[in-house]
Amino acid sequence: MKMYLSVFRIRFINSLQYRVVTFGAIITRFMWGVMEILAYTMLYRTASTAFPMEFSQTVSYIWMQQILIVLFSVVFADGEIYTSIGDGSIAYELVRPMDLYGRWFCQSAANRVAFTMINCLPALLVALIMPKPYRMSLPTDPGQLFLFLISLVLALCVVVAFAMLMYISLFYTLSQRGVRIMVTALTTFLSGGVIPLPFFPAPVLAVVKLLPFAAMQNMPLLIYSGNIAGLETIKGIVFQIFWLAALFFIGQLCMNIALKRVVVQGG
Repeated sequence: MKMYLSVFRIRFINSLQYRVVTFGAIITRFMWGVMEILAYTMLYRTASTAFPMEFSQTVSYIWMQQILIVLFSVVFADGEIYTSIGDGSIAYELVRPMDLYGRWFCQSAANRVAFTMINCLPALLVALIMPKPYRMSLPTDPGQLFLFLISLVLALCVVVAFAMLMYISLFYTLSQRGVRIMVTALTTFLSGGVIPLPFFPAPVLAVVKLLPFAAMQNMPLLIYSGNIAGLETIKGIVFQIFWLAALFFIGQLCMNIALKRVVVQGG
């Protein structure tokens, strides 16, 4: 574990250096959050009782989503992994005395955590000082906050585990572009990144809530906003653990199969 923790720490420190990009991301997230909330405001004014979430819950959902958007992004700044597969430098990765899946997992998680920590505090402060009813509400129950944090960590792990499947698929393709576009569209929509999953039609929601995407940002955001509580929260966390274990097992299996067929140009 010391090796994997060292990889996490090194990547975390390295990712903290991009200050200008981070500042631009903070402004973008704030403006996007405001536009989303204003759009939902008009919808709730027309029929406030027709939606499955209260307006205050939806506002908290959107703000927290914007604050943690990098943490929930399956496709993120993992250029080194894409490059190592494309140009053959993965040969150097394979001679390291550590499991490649574990190394990439820690590296990918560290990148997301580092950028999130930089973006989180400024965006959080802005969301908390907004005038009502556009202000993000803090959980009044400490237990709810604790379960949110547990779900948040599990959501990050599920996101990275799914991203690992995307990286492994690149062993069989000539270009990463198409895979990244499809994965971005699929995971963003089905995880609640466009609209919260409770807003989906019932027949669609019945299927989507069983998929691994529902174990990503959907679960911690619903817990934070107060849309689910009590036993439903525990069931949601167990659901996340199930998909994390399943994706981790599938990823390890696919990685072993892919590495057996790797041919590095010139070697």
